[in-house]
Amino acid sequence: MAASTLMIQGTSSDAGKSTLVGALCRLAARDGKRVAPFKPQNMSLNSAVTADGGEIGRAQAWQALAAGIATEVDMNPVLLKPNSDLGAQVIVHGHSRGNFEARAYHHYKPVVMQAVLESYERLRAKCDLVVVEGAGSPAEINLREGDIANMGFATAVQCPVILVADIDRGGVFAQILGTLACLPDDERALVKGIVINKFRGDVGLLRPGIDWIEAQTGKPVFGVVPMIPGLWLDAEDMLPHPAHVERTQGDAHVLKVVVPALPRISNHTDFDPLRAHPQVDFHFVRAGEPLPAADLVILPGSKSVQRDLAWLREQGWETHLKRHLRYGGKLIGICGGLQMLGRELHDPLGIESPVACTPGFGLLDYVTRLAPHKQLVNTTGCMTTGARAAVRGYEIHMGVTEGPALARPLLSLHGEDGLRHDGAISEDGQILATYLHGLFDSPDACAALLKWAGLDDAMRVDHEARRLASIDMLADAVAASLDLEAIWRAVR
Repeated sequence: MAASTLMIQGTSSDAGKSTLVGALCRLAARDGKRVAPFKPQNMSLNSAVTADGGEIGRAQAWQALAAGIATEVDMNPVLLKPNSDLGAQVIVHGHSRGNFEARAYHHYKPVVMQAVLESYERLRAKCDLVVVEGAGSPAEINLREGDIANMGFATAVQCPVILVADIDRGGVFAQILGTLACLPDDERALVKGIVINKFRGDVGLLRPGIDWIEAQTGKPVFGVVPMIPGLWLDAEDMLPHPAHVERTQGDAHVLKVVVPALPRISNHTDFDPLRAHPQVDFHFVRAGEPLPAADLVILPGSKSVQRDLAWLREQGWETHLKRHLRYGGKLIGICGGLQMLGRELHDPLGIESPVACTPGFGLLDYVTRLAPHKQLVNTTGCMTTGARAAVRGYEIHMGVTEGPALARPLLSLHGEDGLRHDGAISEDGQILATYLHGLFDSPDACAALLKWAGLDDAMRVDHEARRLASIDMLADAVAASLDLEAIWRAVR
């Protein structure tokens, strides 16, 4: 039998679609079902490398973890990675199809819709349940033509839909009523019920509003999910809000870490282990903010390195970094950040920018040339220094970096042909660079890097265990809040 299907759509971005999909995947897996997450189209600069060697959104990666299955490209057949205000790199079935301006991609949608349906059918063939995540809101009238992400997909496969709304934003009943009013009758009929998300307070006080919205829409409210503090789940795209972390030690034992919030920052989930670490004071520095003193500065990944490099210079980071190093601070560059630290960045094919060559910060002696082939690999290995702490992570980049600084590598990684070296350590030991995302995910590597940056008594914290605990906390809260029997009946 082909799988049953349930789709979660939202009244807005960040309404809670990803978390509800992940929770339902976990609950179905607990019941012994073979369940898979699915997102037809995702727009995100946070991506993951799948077990089958492709690229998908990070939300689908942690949802697969919740479902207890390996990641695969069919879970997110279309991934859009914005590289300008008007265009994006289009990833189909895990691999790039090139850069598309918005209008050109609109005409390309029939092609990617076929890819979406192919992936969906492959997942259906081997699962009991597919839980689908929409994108943004189905009520975006200007995006309805050729839609593949919300009701365009739901009507193509005729699957039931649950609408989730974020009460923390305010105006939740207007969100629900307005969204349904924007849908034609056949699409509105696919919506089987409503979930209200991120509620704070006494649910009993919400009862009159629930009765009213059920009477107005004819749709049942399956439940109200409370605001759940303390979850550590990979963000789909937008930068997270500052985290509240309980400090276990005095201020003298806290390391200050800052990361510039690049306009096209990618894979900022690299820093979740630092944001959650009880001995780290972590801060994303946004445009216009004063550039603070810190023990450690990390240059993150970027989908458009040359543009973000120009932004850093405009914000005063080049002078700031040189002062930071002069006073003994430590600096790490990850992926695009690695490229920025070199002498030059060449883009002769115009892959990311029409500028053929851009000078880097010149802090490490190498140059990077962008090439059409994207490196996509999950890997493990160890640091080359000290106790040779174990690392695990993934690479997603189109740059080939060469130069004398690479003779002092940071990492030794497992490759197809045995061990290979990655990254660089400056001669004075103040600067590290690597292409490896997930550098801080390994507890030993994270502790070693914090000690290198000046935290002598760095604690060993297992972020993967914290992520799994968050998934179970989320699933338990959803199970206690929603009428799961009514939801599963809607699926059947």
